[in-house]
Amino acid sequence: MTPEIYILIIASVFGAIVGSFLNVVILRLPEPSQSIVFPASHCPQCSAPLHWYENIPLISYIFLRGRCGHCNTFISPQYPLVEFLMALITVALVNKFHLSPATASYFIFSAALLVIIFIDIRLQIIPDVISLPGIILGFLFSLVADTITWQSSLIGLLAGGGTLYIVALVYTLLRKMDGMGGGDIKLLAMIGAWLGWQSLPFVIFMSSITGSIIGIIAIRIQKRGGQTRIPFGPFLSFAALLYVFFSENIIHYYILYITKQWP
Repeated sequence: MTPEIYILIIASVFGAIVGSFLNVVILRLPEPSQSIVFPASHCPQCSAPLHWYENIPLISYIFLRGRCGHCNTFISPQYPLVEFLMALITVALVNKFHLSPATASYFIFSAALLVIIFIDIRLQIIPDVISLPGIILGFLFSLVADTITWQSSLIGLLAGGGTLYIVALVYTLLRKMDGMGGGDIKLLAMIGAWLGWQSLPFVIFMSSITGSIIGIIAIRIQKRGGQTRIPFGPFLSFAALLYVFFSENIIHYYILYITKQWP
């Protein structure tokens, strides 16, 4: 195998290991009384500490057939899914940016988005402890990055947060009810800080389209009409991840559309 393949294999293993830790963050971070460090990994149902061979990313889940080795309770498929997605994202980052500061930075950004996706799906909240430091880190990243300027980052975080704030305010005034949480506003500000204002049209458009499709499906399934609520954070995060990997293509089609030079 070539050195590049070895690097990608190591990246996938590292990503899966970090994904295993992200599962702990997803489970414990929303609970103020819990630490993401202590105690060590244990079964959420019976609290039995996990042996090392029960805590190998992906492999242990398959080996245990998705059950706890102590109480035989089913283990949520979220655990291997997060590990697999983080491994996949890490490989994709290394493949795109190679071993560079950009890879390390977008690795942190992507890990934060992955945690937000699963916490928001489960609890419909986006913890400030992720989004607020994420805004600061995104702007600091722009000061040393060659993929984004600090001006683009600053405009992005202001425009990102401001855009959703205005949308939420107008919705509240028209419908007399909250239609978007403050967590989504801070999340888009964080995305703008990391990816720049150029990312916002795509992120807003793509998240709105995917959110609308899932929303329509949820309305039909839940049969609650306008009372149906779905978290918007996962759609914003998914669109942001797409932009990380396909920004050049997206900007290229922007230009074609604006200049009306479609082939």
